[in-house]
Amino acid sequence: MLLMTPLIAELERLYKGAEIDIVAEGTLAADVFATFFSVKNIYCLPRRGFKHPVSFLGLISRIRRTHYDLIIDPCFGSGFSRTLARIFKGRYKLGFGEPEASASFTHLVPQTMAPSHMAQRPVALVRWHASPAQQEGQGFPMMDIRLTDGERACGKAVLRELLAEQLQHQARCTIGIFADATGNKRYPQAWWDEFLATLEEQSPECALVEIVPMQGRSMLGSRWPSYYSTSIRRMGAVMSAVDLMISADCGVMHLAVASQVPTMGLFSVTDAKTYGPYGSRNSSLRTRNMSGQEVARHVMRTFPDLFAAPGLPLKEASPATTLADVVELAGRIQSALGS
Repeated sequence: MLLMTPLIAELERLYKGAEIDIVAEGTLAADVFATFFSVKNIYCLPRRGFKHPVSFLGLISRIRRTHYDLIIDPCFGSGFSRTLARIFKGRYKLGFGEPEASASFTHLVPQTMAPSHMAQRPVALVRWHASPAQQEGQGFPMMDIRLTDGERACGKAVLRELLAEQLQHQARCTIGIFADATGNKRYPQAWWDEFLATLEEQSPECALVEIVPMQGRSMLGSRWPSYYSTSIRRMGAVMSAVDLMISADCGVMHLAVASQVPTMGLFSVTDAKTYGPYGSRNSSLRTRNMSGQEVARHVMRTFPDLFAAPGLPLKEASPATTLADVVELAGRIQSALGS
């Protein structure tokens, strides 16, 4: 759902005043698109719908009563998504695939024309449909759940309370850490210990806060202030208040990006070209065979305005040293002018 937010932004740009219905599996779509002005209806199909046939078929029947101007199947290879797009009623039906693959679609775009990134594919799809000749040179909308000013203010207030002690010592920046992921995308705790020890050693002025995963248990031994919520919007609001989020490839990484916070995504297995954070102040790193220390130093080099330079912590620089350098430079300039 987070990866679909650029599609809605592009539809709003192309079709001013359009009313958009979203059909999704599970309930999270209602939270993701809660503040999208153009979204009229959000239909949340029950997960494993055929185990709940009455509610599932009843909702499908309700959606079929609407005759849409345009139906979009934005997915690669999803038989369920393709089936829904076929049975819903619409003047035009748009998706990826070869033209001869589905007679029920009015417009099919070969997958070879799609961008690498999953969030950008549906944007390119609707651009091809609206104006094939005007795709070159256009950037892509950012992922964005459109947090309200009130949500952001609440997130800042929560973060201030979490970091009250650290902020008293004039923290240079606040770094959010999400240390969970599924399967072999997850880094072991010893790796995170090395990573965070390096950050603390090189930039002790940075305050750390852990975003706790859905099981409600710290992945870092409860060594730092932490925040937990079952609401993705509240979690996004708190993350939006930090200066940088660091996360392995997972849904929370996408949520951080969609909350408009600078995000560093760490990729040990999956392809960063397909799933990595994109846009200004976002970055990704392929970490295979890299130690936690090496990754930490890379992160600090990527965001030099937030961290001290690796090998030269800010604590080693003092006002006296800086003043001496200035006096010495002034003397050199004066001598040069005199000669």
